Amino acid sequence: MDLLSLRYFRAVARHQHISRAAEELRVAQPSVSRTIIRLEGELGTPLFDRQGRRIRLNEHGAVFLARVERALAELEDGRRELADAVGAGPGRVAVAAETLLQLSGVLSAFRELRPGVKVRLFQAPLESMRQHLRAAEVDFAIASQPLAGPGLCAVELVREEVLLAVPPGHRLAGRERVAVAELAGEDFVSTRAGHWQRALLERLFAREGLTPRVVCEGDEAAATPGLIGAGLGIGLMPAVARRALGEDGLVAWVRLDADDCHRILTLVWREDAYLSPAARDFRRLAEEQLMPGAL
Repeated sequence: MDLLSLRYFRAVARHQHISRAAEELRVAQPSVSRTIIRLEGELGTPLFDRQGRRIRLNEHGAVFLARVERALAELEDGRRELADAVGAGPGRVAVAAETLLQLSGVLSAFRELRPGVKVRLFQAPLESMRQHLRAAEVDFAIASQPLAGPGLCAVELVREEVLLAVPPGHRLAGRERVAVAELAGEDFVSTRAGHWQRALLERLFAREGLTPRVVCEGDEAAATPGLIGAGLGIGLMPAVARRALGEDGLVAWVRLDADDCHRILTLVWREDAYLSPAARDFRRLAEEQLMPGAL
């Protein structure tokens, strides 16, 4: 049971797909398949359920994965801690986030403070960020929806109102406020399931016993204003978008009568993770630049 086998297993468990795991690992698919079969033989139990070409992590695999992720994360932390101790280069900071738009100020300040440190950014949905953290692939996740769990620490950076954006000339344009129930028959432009905009939209509608009618969904939240302005539908957007687009932009803005219609941006890290001096500087700057008092 060597480290290579464990890394192969983690990749297959993450993708639930041999070919995709092989692509990530940059090795041949048969090599991955043989490694998984050999590992299952050593452990004396299947880790995956197989149906034809489909492969799914089973309950034994899930138990083993939790241990493997912890072990590999500890080894990665140890490697980085020793590299910092012996002064092997300026190091790196890795961050996963659902949106990268609000990181520009933090990154600018960090580059000025730590010009030699390499910064790696991953744009990822919530569950992918959780996986990146568990595997010690990132130091921090910046999440727009709750990212909690055993062994995770979090600090709130930003709490901002989420508004309803509608095309100019829409029946709701010019309204100050609107109830969620009034939106039952509207077409919505939103992100795919898993992103914070979609999660908030579905939660607000579920509270009214409704399901939103989403006519356009994608991964590019930045494209939402243009699609709404073109008349494709209406959608939820954070207050920062209103400040960026202005009052005379592509869309009209309406407040929603919902107490918790907010986006809460949090900085999350593993409680027992090794954080290099550079990573600790990044956390401090994120708190200084994005804390509510700084907006």
